[in-house]
Amino acid sequence: MKKDVINIYDIAEMAKVSIATVSRVVNGSDKVSEKTRKKVMAVIEEVGYTPNVFAQGLGLNTMHTVGIIVPTISDLYMSSAVYYLQEKLRSYGYDCILSCSGFELDGKQRHVNMLLSKHVDALILVGSTYAGNGEHVKDTDYIREAAQSVPVFVVNGNVQGDDVYCTVNDDVKAVYDVTSKLIEQGRERIVFLTDSQSYSAIKKRKGYEQALEDHDIPLRPELEMHVVNRMHAVRDQLAECKVPFDAVIASNDEIAVGALKYAFKKGLMVPEELAVVGYNNCSIAIACEPELTSIDNHIEDICYQTVDRLIAVIEKKETNIEHKVVIPCELVVRGTTEF
Repeated sequence: MKKDVINIYDIAEMAKVSIATVSRVVNGSDKVSEKTRKKVMAVIEEVGYTPNVFAQGLGLNTMHTVGIIVPTISDLYMSSAVYYLQEKLRSYGYDCILSCSGFELDGKQRHVNMLLSKHVDALILVGSTYAGNGEHVKDTDYIREAAQSVPVFVVNGNVQGDDVYCTVNDDVKAVYDVTSKLIEQGRERIVFLTDSQSYSAIKKRKGYEQALEDHDIPLRPELEMHVVNRMHAVRDQLAECKVPFDAVIASNDEIAVGALKYAFKKGLMVPEELAVVGYNNCSIAIACEPELTSIDNHIEDICYQTVDRLIAVIEKKETNIEHKVVIPCELVVRGTTEF
């Protein structure tokens, strides 16, 4: 292998260590044993690898760059989050590198490692998909491993680990409250729609189910639907439901608009015959007719608080930074409900 094609991945493979371990060694981190450090440095010296030429050449301890990873930028929530994050980072004099990992574990791991190889000062993972579904702890091991090199911040997901910091919504309470409101108006056949099994989706479902239980309404599995996040697909799937329903709670606004399309197709009056509630309160909520009642998760506040805490951590401006911050949601009432 020629010297000019050697990269940090090659060093990790040759030294039989992880990419994060190589990153810690070249950054002078004390979170690696002396034995491992010597092994990695021996490989680096043998092949003549020159790591982090920009930071080392300038004698800097920081690149003033933060890596941001999202599963996809096409999602309205993700694109909004990236906008607010980069805006706030820029106000602190930091640049960002954006990477789209997809939803599969292998892609998430590869993109984390890729950004670590660029010597970012911190990582921000946007979306509850990075927190997994809570059933397999090992699915988030790559986050804890990355946090041994740089602080990792998770937006809208909770991951336990040293130097892992999370900002989440109180999704359970938000959905519990709106489900209870619908029940109190006499609606007892409420559909819950989601397109994922992520940390956030699980919390939303928990709020829905808890509200039904507390109001002595039996849970009907056929009214908990997993759908594709496409409006027409949601419309068609609802049309196939054999159980009558009088309200829909959706885990995002796009799915909720699919429910409105179903109502239009069936000739149902909204909200009199079918009430619909969305989530995220994005621009699409006011682009439909009637305008959509939606739970506002205050994504701007989440992102700004995430960056404020990130800067406090990496610039050591504060100690005892909270590892988990919960942001309350707000119900924005519009024309698809009778609240």
